[in-house]
Amino acid sequence: MLRLAVPAFLALVAEPLFLLVDSAIVGRLGVEPLAGLGVASAVLLTAANVFVFLAYGTTSVVARQLGAGSRAGAVGAGIDGTWLAVVLGALTTALVGFGARPLAALFGASADVADQAVTYLRVSALGLPAMLVVLATTGVLRGLQDTRTPLVAALGGFTANALLNVWFVHGLGWGIAGSAWGTVIAQNGMAVALVVVLVREAGRHRVPLRAHPGRVLAAARGGVPLLVRTLALRAVLVLTTWVAAGLGDVPLASYQVTATIWSFLTFALDALAIAAQAITGRALGAGDLATTRAATRLMVRWGVLGGVVLGLVVLVARPWVGPLFTPDAGVQAAIAAGLVVVALGQPLSGFVFVVDGVLIGAGDGRWLAGAMLATLLAYLPVVLGVHLAGDWLLQGGSARGTSDAVTWLWVAFTVFMAVRGTLMWMRVRTDRWMVVGATR
Repeated sequence: MLRLAVPAFLALVAEPLFLLVDSAIVGRLGVEPLAGLGVASAVLLTAANVFVFLAYGTTSVVARQLGAGSRAGAVGAGIDGTWLAVVLGALTTALVGFGARPLAALFGASADVADQAVTYLRVSALGLPAMLVVLATTGVLRGLQDTRTPLVAALGGFTANALLNVWFVHGLGWGIAGSAWGTVIAQNGMAVALVVVLVREAGRHRVPLRAHPGRVLAAARGGVPLLVRTLALRAVLVLTTWVAAGLGDVPLASYQVTATIWSFLTFALDALAIAAQAITGRALGAGDLATTRAATRLMVRWGVLGGVVLGLVVLVARPWVGPLFTPDAGVQAAIAAGLVVVALGQPLSGFVFVVDGVLIGAGDGRWLAGAMLATLLAYLPVVLGVHLAGDWLLQGGSARGTSDAVTWLWVAFTVFMAVRGTLMWMRVRTDRWMVVGATR
């Protein structure tokens, strides 16, 4: 578990560092560029993460094949997923690139913020195929019980992203567009490196690299439940960003930073979920129910404990977080207030993410899709209540009102996590999700 989880932790932490670096560098340009990055990030993360089944679903399928003793079958399934990523990436690039203006307008931000978001989106759309290929190839390697190679790729990508962003944004004076270009170049470099590793693995086991349309379509159909689950989750995150945008530029900028930190913490805790996917898939592929149940109990305990530790770190560090991202005092105060709720919710997040990983590894996508849709429906009245109470919470735009508005927005989001956690607890305590065999 540690052999899988530790490299996965470091790799997953490197991924949100892309956005943290972007936020810190763009934040020095002013409130509008930072808020624009918040809108653009919500669109881009939605466009990429709706296809997270390319990583999660592929991990489960590959791990089951490996557990059943067919490494060639595992690599072949991974190649099918990579071809699917190329096709979906091209379509998504066209959608985001040509639809940048209407997509940014959906959030109702000010004209200056929308212009910044459109600039970032039009450039960043070029990196979407690479993002999806990285998801797919990373899923293959995780299924093969290799989390070290994705770590090396993530660290290289993060380093290149940081250096290029500083150079393009402040050295060459390209503004928010420079941040987007730096990220696109880094993402494409990561994709090339991981594809080379996958091609070598295919060569060792004499697995053909050509696309098989029928198998690629089968991979797409298998990913539909996880796609539905992810669309519902992204709807929650986009809806929360929309409510933040309706509160004004300062609350939106504050939410952008706190949401980025929440994402950072999410990826940190998700390392155990990655280990859960790989271990659960391989154990069920081999028909080993005892290992599946024992690993689940252990990783759930680790997830909750990890959430406690991360929450304490955030509580201690929160007074110094805001100044790292913006010189605006109002935004800094709202960031500190929102981080209190983020910190208190981390033990719950640890439980949710680990169980989510276990169920994904088991291939329990249909249940996950239904549960996430139910959770989205439960969240709607809560977050819309914050939206309707916006004027009252803001108290005429005072600094205290802005902090209160951001705090209550995060309280609403924590309610979403609590409902999601309750449903997952009800599922994982049964045996209905533990289906053995090379395929589910």
